[in-house]
Amino acid sequence: MQDTADLSTSKLGTKKYWDELYALELENFRRNPQDTGDCWFSDSDAEQKMIDFLVDNIGAYRITEDASVVDLGTGNGHLLFELHETEFQGKLVGIDYSEESVKLATNIAEATGVEDFISFQQADIFNSGWNPGKFDVVLDKGTLDAISLSGMKINGKLDVVDVYAEVVEKILRKDGIFLITSCNFTQDELIEIMQTEKLKPWKAIKYPVFQFGGVQGATICSIAFVKQD
Repeated sequence: MQDTADLSTSKLGTKKYWDELYALELENFRRNPQDTGDCWFSDSDAEQKMIDFLVDNIGAYRITEDASVVDLGTGNGHLLFELHETEFQGKLVGIDYSEESVKLATNIAEATGVEDFISFQQADIFNSGWNPGKFDVVLDKGTLDAISLSGMKINGKLDVVDVYAEVVEKILRKDGIFLITSCNFTQDELIEIMQTEKLKPWKAIKYPVFQFGGVQGATICSIAFVKQD
């Protein structure tokens, strides 16, 4: 597994930070319904690339127009709102451990009239009792990045990064797809973290690369995994 000991803890990994951020964004939204908050990775167009990837791969594994989709660490729900505007008309669920995030996303859904198609729930995904059912597609846009900075331990010993793959496996149907975008981890590191006996790397999204000191790389990566037998 990825050794996260060298990853510094940060306020970005705390629930307090996100509660305060989304409480502010909810206040801003109530004052101005056009202000739905920030979109993570907008500078790299990652969100649109994730949506395009799913659209381009409709018919592969469990990616269908009526696929059930869950977004882990949904924030303001922007990814799901944009996904709903495409061919995807199945069950869309956003999960976040911030109550303020869920309030904000729910308010946006109600204001835009899509509350019958997209729902949001507050939950601690690392709670062993959490059981939202199984989905065809699981999404992560920066959530692993954030929780890796939390310093949280499961049962006082296991780093949350080390059990994240188990969480995804639990809620993903056989032949389901897990699509993750990260700016903290490389593609190789994501594979090391997420690959299990059942969860296998499938395809990666291409981003512009840079070269420095003779080494090529990208500032962001997205990779899809498929759950096999």
